[in-house]
Amino acid sequence: MMKQIEGGVCAAKGFTANGIHCGIRKNKTKRDIALIYSAVPATAAAVYTQNLVKGAPLIVTKEHISDGRAQAMICNSGNANTCNANGIEIAEQMSELLAKELHMSAKDVIVASTGVIGQPLNITPIEAGIPTLVAGLGAHSHYACEGIMTTDTKPKEISFEFEVDGVPCRIGGIAKGSGMIHPNMATMLVFITTDCAITAEMLNKALKEDVKTSFNMVSVDGDTSTNDMVSIMANGLADNPIIASEGKAFDAFCEALHAVTAYLCRMIAGDGEGATKLLECVVTGAKTEDAAKIVAKSVICSSLLKAAMFGADANWGRVLCAIGYSGADVDIHAVDVAFRSAKGEISVCKNGAGVPFSEELAKDILLEGEIQILIELNSGSATATAWGCDLTYEYVKINGDYRT
Repeated sequence: MMKQIEGGVCAAKGFTANGIHCGIRKNKTKRDIALIYSAVPATAAAVYTQNLVKGAPLIVTKEHISDGRAQAMICNSGNANTCNANGIEIAEQMSELLAKELHMSAKDVIVASTGVIGQPLNITPIEAGIPTLVAGLGAHSHYACEGIMTTDTKPKEISFEFEVDGVPCRIGGIAKGSGMIHPNMATMLVFITTDCAITAEMLNKALKEDVKTSFNMVSVDGDTSTNDMVSIMANGLADNPIIASEGKAFDAFCEALHAVTAYLCRMIAGDGEGATKLLECVVTGAKTEDAAKIVAKSVICSSLLKAAMFGADANWGRVLCAIGYSGADVDIHAVDVAFRSAKGEISVCKNGAGVPFSEELAKDILLEGEIQILIELNSGSATATAWGCDLTYEYVKINGDYRT
């Protein structure tokens, strides 16, 4: 049994958080540094961007949690600490300054940065802000969530309670992501906490499997970020029998983890830079899961389809076009397409050809803020879901002067 609860990354026992403005960003009303802390050391795992250009914090974090352990996460916004000559040094300094304040090992710190690439990151405001950041630790998931935001227009956090071997456990997450969002992992910053007891090996296995059907199925703009990652800490304070192998307990944990990640995927896609609509592409009837994923991603990444959704234009030919160049093993003459929203559902294509439909109803359906693109391939039983957003004038405006 699983239920949504309040608390975000502080829902799980032993976790506290905070976020403050320390001076990295010019706007003093925006928090620009965040902290999540576990009262006890935790097992840890992470997945990282596949961009060959990687932010210094990712390199440092990968080394720090190579032993499968962490106790705290610190992240600044406003500066990516990427392509800087002293980037590694700054990321290590952030870890050391935090560790000193929390009386723990710097090797148990997950460190992250997000913002503009290629600008030097000054350690001075971070050093000055860390004591205040630590002193304010509490049930402040929302503050931490705000501290990692860049062009996001809304905070993204969620938490659930679930059971492992009859023992109540909790899991929660926060995320940032609005632009430079495209498969594959990682394409945003996501921090997850749980009080479930699970070995580092199984935690790593759960996370790596989950991203295949969650964050790797999100695209906003086709750009894979240099900095972003998904990390998770599990401190075991729920006191359930430790999950050390596959089985019912591991399955229950994976289900709860996916509840968090899928929710955050929808929030990230719906908050794409300049977006007005969340797009969810649901593919059914594929020969294989890989084929279903390829089709779903191709459709959600199509600039022409995204633009059509912005204009509430039921141009189903753009869906067929994206399927056709996807490279998936598909019989295009067997494909059905429909659009669905809170205003209803309308079939626009059967067996790869158009069918008569009401343009007025289609327009009403596509004017909604959440739209499903339903694709039936009629070739098998495999399914996949991908998330994205429409392409608007505002996206160009935001990214035309992002740095200046």
